[in-house]
Amino acid sequence: MINYIFRRLLMTIPILIGISIISFAIMYSAPGNPAVLNLDPSISPEYREAEIERLGLNDPVPVQYMRWLGNVAQGDLGHSFMRKVPVTDMIFERLPNTLLLMGASLFLAAIVAIPIGIYSARKPYSMTDYAGTFGSFVGLAAPNFWIGIMVIMLFSVQLGWTPVGGVATIGAEFSILDRLHHLILPALVLATADMAGLTRYTRSSMLEVINQDYIRTARAKGFREGRVVYKHGLRNGLIPVVTMFGLMLPTLIGGAAVVETVFGWPGIGKMFIDATFQRDYPVVMAITMFGAILTVFGNLVADILYAILDPRIEY
Repeated sequence: MINYIFRRLLMTIPILIGISIISFAIMYSAPGNPAVLNLDPSISPEYREAEIERLGLNDPVPVQYMRWLGNVAQGDLGHSFMRKVPVTDMIFERLPNTLLLMGASLFLAAIVAIPIGIYSARKPYSMTDYAGTFGSFVGLAAPNFWIGIMVIMLFSVQLGWTPVGGVATIGAEFSILDRLHHLILPALVLATADMAGLTRYTRSSMLEVINQDYIRTARAKGFREGRVVYKHGLRNGLIPVVTMFGLMLPTLIGGAAVVETVFGWPGIGKMFIDATFQRDYPVVMAITMFGAILTVFGNLVADILYAILDPRIEY
């Protein structure tokens, strides 16, 4: 296992370099010059050229990429073109909010989807199973931004139960209840797609397990159905489901950018969207690579969990 993990970590190096090259090329091919976006249009051409020179944007793109890669290797993610502050400080300022949102989303997806999936497997083709299937298809088909707007219109505008957006009440002292009050809707919207996929995945996995011979043997011994399902079948049935959590990280990262923008949640997803429109290249590259690292790490964790939970798997 140690050798396998070491090999996988070595493999991530060329993968991350390849992602950085593609991201850098796409970003610099977009129209617009970040050096002049926040400048007065009436400034002299000489001052504009001096600003471009200061940011190093007049060098060829390969030269700019190698300079960026060398700085990253030294732990320097650069400075924001717009805010003129280190990108590392900006990320660490917003990262706790994004981690809170993603953690709450995973928690909601697990406590809702897994029980529904297990019950649907125990009662296949029942009305509950059909309702769960319909809800899963709706959750997978409906985009996060549309769901977010709809729940804001219903729960915030019409009913007034939740705030429209933000992470806390402006001017109020810190309160866990206030933070949860702001968190519940964006976490629920972000969890929608994962909740739908996890429900179907759990149902399929449990259906396969509860039809195995050892489950029939347990039933033949007279064990109660609940004990058969939850004690004998659940552990094996949830092995693929547990490993799926590592694969959910990419969808959470991508969804967080949309959900944070809709709800005005001050996380790195919203910061990524803002930096993209502002052509703030250092910020965009830093967040892109952060997402790539989380994705690669999530796949590695999924493989490790699969081997730990299923002793038949060896690497």
